[in-house]
Amino acid sequence: MDFTKAKKAFLVLADGTVFEGKSFGCEGTVIGEVVFTTTMVGYQETMTDPNYCGQLVAQTFPLIGNYGTNDEDYASDNSVISGYIVREYCEEPSNFRCKYTIDDFMKKHGVIGLYDIDTRRLTRIIREKGVMNGMITNEADFNKEEAMKKLAAYEIGEVVSKFSVKEKQIFKSENAKYNVALVDFGNKKSTLDALLSMGCDVTVLPYDVSADEIKALNPDGIVLSNGPGDPALNTKAIETFKALIPEKIPTFGICLGHQILALANGAKTMKLKYGHRGANQPVISLETDRTYIVSQNYGYAVDKETLPENVGKLSFINANDKTCEGISYVNAPAFSVEFHPDACSGPQDTSYLFDRFIKLMEGK
Repeated sequence: MDFTKAKKAFLVLADGTVFEGKSFGCEGTVIGEVVFTTTMVGYQETMTDPNYCGQLVAQTFPLIGNYGTNDEDYASDNSVISGYIVREYCEEPSNFRCKYTIDDFMKKHGVIGLYDIDTRRLTRIIREKGVMNGMITNEADFNKEEAMKKLAAYEIGEVVSKFSVKEKQIFKSENAKYNVALVDFGNKKSTLDALLSMGCDVTVLPYDVSADEIKALNPDGIVLSNGPGDPALNTKAIETFKALIPEKIPTFGICLGHQILALANGAKTMKLKYGHRGANQPVISLETDRTYIVSQNYGYAVDKETLPENVGKLSFINANDKTCEGISYVNAPAFSVEFHPDACSGPQDTSYLFDRFIKLMEGK
């Protein structure tokens, strides 16, 4: 590809800032919430992570695409991001697993991209002013005034229903010892794979499953998956898990599942200024006073000041801003974390949390 002949593209931010760059992936115009991720690898997993629904994702690492993409490293079935922003992308990747360039991948999945902009400047703007709406367009004559009106009106809204299974799905483990109900709020494949590898038959359930439907399965344990959007909008799920607390079923919440479990237990959630997104995020275990490097991707957090003391206690905090990263419950055999212990691609230092979940089921 001759980069000098690439079509111009623009990023318009809600504060009026305009970046001029070049177009790759699909052509067109797209609006979303502009966020940044500090991940250096795993861009295919990023683009297929349901947590990024409705967002324009900017990579802080300057070169993306050097090992290409393939048919295996999907976090979900399709790309879910609204748009993609990088400093430089590699047109000629080199890796024995490579099947497609990142440009090919984006065109296959309908992703509009922008490159050759100052992503460091963009990141500083988001860090200083907070996450804001933005527009990527490769229409040279776009109307900025009209764009600003559209940006002011844009909201991601409720998006969990787009990614959750529509009916239950059953997956069998080769050495099954436990039956696990996995409630799908936008589940990544790595969570399912981790459970199957540890001897769990898994029944994947829709996001709006009722408490009675879960109890009817008589599961040894429940996992609440990750997912996109504002956790407080999942009112039915919150009521479902509030009703399940007295049942004392071993429960493990991850990311959005962590937030929904906290809301069901009387805590509140809050939107962060620019979120925590990347595979190199530090968290501190309050139980062992050890720091772990984890993968996470979210824009909301549980407000630790609102967690009732007779319900649960903090188990992890973010090393940078001290926000809640995990809760151990005292009113039920349950715990949850904001990060992804099964991260692909990412560190797996906290994969022991799946062992903890298995022990809870053994205790049952």
